[in-house]
Amino acid sequence: MRAVVTGGAGYCGYKLGCALASTGASVVLCDIHKPLWVIPNGTDIRDYSAVVAVCEGADCVFHVASYGMSGTEQLRKDLIESVNINGTRFIINACKEQNIARLVYTSTVNVVFGGLPIEDADEESLPYFPNDKLVDHYSRTKQIAEQMVLAANGSTLAGGGTLHTCVLRPPGIYGPEEQRHLPRLAKIIERRLLSFKFGDPSVQMNWLHVDNFVQAHILAAAALTPERNYIASGQVYFIHDGEKSNLFEWLTPLVRAKLISKYINFCMQLQLLCACHILYVCFRCESSTWNSLKGGIIPVQNISVTHTFRIDKARAQLGYRPQKFNFADSVDHYMNSRPQPSNYQIFLNILVSLSITLILFFLSVKLDDLSVLCFSKGRRH
Repeated sequence: MRAVVTGGAGYCGYKLGCALASTGASVVLCDIHKPLWVIPNGTDIRDYSAVVAVCEGADCVFHVASYGMSGTEQLRKDLIESVNINGTRFIINACKEQNIARLVYTSTVNVVFGGLPIEDADEESLPYFPNDKLVDHYSRTKQIAEQMVLAANGSTLAGGGTLHTCVLRPPGIYGPEEQRHLPRLAKIIERRLLSFKFGDPSVQMNWLHVDNFVQAHILAAAALTPERNYIASGQVYFIHDGEKSNLFEWLTPLVRAKLISKYINFCMQLQLLCACHILYVCFRCESSTWNSLKGGIIPVQNISVTHTFRIDKARAQLGYRPQKFNFADSVDHYMNSRPQPSNYQIFLNILVSLSITLILFFLSVKLDDLSVLCFSKGRRH
């Protein structure tokens, strides 16, 4: 088999490509970014001619590439649309032009989860969350792209064959060498910004180890073949580790590794004061500024709401059997491989944190126009 993996410089795309290559497949990793491991084909999925060229001779395309999931990426709406929507359209058209009969698309649970509680839902009973009600542009564009891939199922190829597509919806992904979520969480915990719990302790969510991500994608590609009677053709599958947990309990190994014995309420008054000031200023801002700031608030809302999904369909139709993994193993790998901060860096972080705290406390007392304290005092008189 000759496979093309878009997003091949990313964590999941690279791991998938390595697993495919280990089975004897010829693999092309496509990404405009240079990865930490090897240099892939530098194809930009926003360039149709480049996509068509790299797909020549392929038997299957794994469309893993996406943009705008977190951080400042969330603010670049034009680029998010260009990659997630136009890039997906180019992939579909390239499959048709190059007679590629199989397309596996990596979606996200966010196409159906928009902040309302979901408990053990399956693919058939759970509709799309209204697109105009999804707050982040990443989820909106991923939902549109998923629908495009499903609509393309059954399309006629240039050579007369048929295009078979399927969609996988993973939750948050973790594993050794993961560079997006784990390092960021570690820094947040290290700076004591996640030193207290919030939300209902019964809130639960699913997670997916990268090896289970890889397993599901390889099985999905096999289920788009005549040997499997095209059982996955036009289908959607939730995939995860087969377990659910509370975020704070799940993060315990990382919290302990960062030398925090437990979640505490250190300087809770100042933390609440800072949060109130940020929200107050946000509401006073222009709508465009507020929309930009929402990208950082929505993830907090999402982890405060239960959203869990069933994987019975993937088990039955794909033969998906998630392996059991321990998040602590990924934490150990990260702690052993990350650069150790110097004493100067540690001192500087502490100094900056204390300075910001003192400045915010001073503002709360002195600046009447922005002071939550003055607002609360006024309510009492």
